[in-house]
Amino acid sequence: MTLDGGFRVPDPELLDIRDAGISRKSLEQLGVAIWTEALDWLYGEAMVRPIQRESYPDSRRRFFGPSNEPVPAPHTGSPADEVLAEFRERVAPMTFNAQFPAAFSYFTPPPLAMSIGGEVLAQWLHQGVDVWHAGPVGAFVEEEVVGWLRNVVGSGAGSWGVLTSGGAMANLMALAVARDVHLARIRGDDRPPRGAALDRVRVYASDQTHFSVERGLDILGFPGGTLRVIASDDRFRLQAGAVADAIAEDRAAGLTPLAISAVAGSTNTGSVDLVVDLAALAESEGLWLHVDAAYGGAARLSPRDAPRGPGLELADSVTVDPHKWFFQAYDIGALVVRRREDLRDTFHRSPEYYASSRPEDEPLNWYEYSIEGTRRFRALKLWMSWKHLGTSGLAALVEYNDDLAAYLATRLRGASDFELAVEPELSVVCFRHLPDGWDRWPAGRLDAYQNDLQRALELDGAAWVSVTTLRGHTYLRAGVVNYLSSAVEIDGLIAALRRLSEGVLEHIDDH
Repeated sequence: MTLDGGFRVPDPELLDIRDAGISRKSLEQLGVAIWTEALDWLYGEAMVRPIQRESYPDSRRRFFGPSNEPVPAPHTGSPADEVLAEFRERVAPMTFNAQFPAAFSYFTPPPLAMSIGGEVLAQWLHQGVDVWHAGPVGAFVEEEVVGWLRNVVGSGAGSWGVLTSGGAMANLMALAVARDVHLARIRGDDRPPRGAALDRVRVYASDQTHFSVERGLDILGFPGGTLRVIASDDRFRLQAGAVADAIAEDRAAGLTPLAISAVAGSTNTGSVDLVVDLAALAESEGLWLHVDAAYGGAARLSPRDAPRGPGLELADSVTVDPHKWFFQAYDIGALVVRRREDLRDTFHRSPEYYASSRPEDEPLNWYEYSIEGTRRFRALKLWMSWKHLGTSGLAALVEYNDDLAAYLATRLRGASDFELAVEPELSVVCFRHLPDGWDRWPAGRLDAYQNDLQRALELDGAAWVSVTTLRGHTYLRAGVVNYLSSAVEIDGLIAALRRLSEGVLEHIDDH
């Protein structure tokens, strides 16, 4: 069949939707087929094991075929059922499965069903959340959701925020605001500092800070060495005293302290810096305070667990990632700032093609508050999820994960063959398995053993944890952010590691 333009396409009724009598039934059938594929994957793959067994090279060869490289784009199209069949054969079996109850991942919780539904509706509505005329309701929904996030942070009247792709973008934007607003203020400049004006500046963060902070400084034009990394304490937290000493040393050397970048829920251990003390230091020293609460900010949903993420209301800028512990489908992050004008002063531009025929109405144009121009309608899925569960429902999921992590820590602490790296402050638990005789092993062997044990668990499929490095040594890392997990999966994880240890030790002995 052909469209009015004269070219042939498969399933033309899925492309030409002008006549509901012709196209609606086909679109409904496509919707059913896609939803069925999703549920077949959920129950046939995701709920069966946490991740496929293959290594990266093997997975690559299986996906790309003999060439081991991407094939050229298809010249002609295929019917929808053939496309879905290829999804079923090539894509569905090769996923990481966040829904698996024993998947203790990085920060990848299973998304709420309502969040997935919101994502589907958002793509149909197709609102461009940059200029108001391209997505009027998108602007309003984002404003409402950002207001809810501002309340979670506690940033107060006059604050503002904007949704981002994730924590890395939010951290980059926060640093851009610190540069253009706060550094200009420190230097007494009437224009944003650039080039040589960025030399001899210092930003302070712990050794547990997210890599995006240093990368953001690089992107923003700061020279190498701008980030001064301060050693964290024995609980992997940044202490204000160590930062104060560094600031005094740098001022004496003629450098310009600009900002402190704290973390509330580090990726490695879930550690929370001493934000209240750091805020007092930042205020006394005239520094910008940014808090990366991409993960830990969600603790503020819960009256019970909010004290685990203290001081966010004292920060100049805060990163929060709803696609982490708000259980949202990728992608959605957020940046909250104490003063609305700081965002607008940093990012506002007025291209002629975004002019309004009624400027007196002053529509909300989100591009004026973000690095990004065109943005997806990210807010709808969070808006629908929040409406569905309420703050109390989201908080209950966070509390449940915290309690489950505490249960895992208790099990590990009471076992002679496990070592808990640090008491969890939120829901990340780092630990090592210590087989008999490990204390007589040569240097490095215990670290290699943790890596081998993680891979054995991955192949086995009973559960999944990652590995990380703490104080130069390898630890297993369980991110308990899965609301489908239970004590049964925690007990199963420990049992699986003990069961698999024997085979790993035999492999080590053979080599």
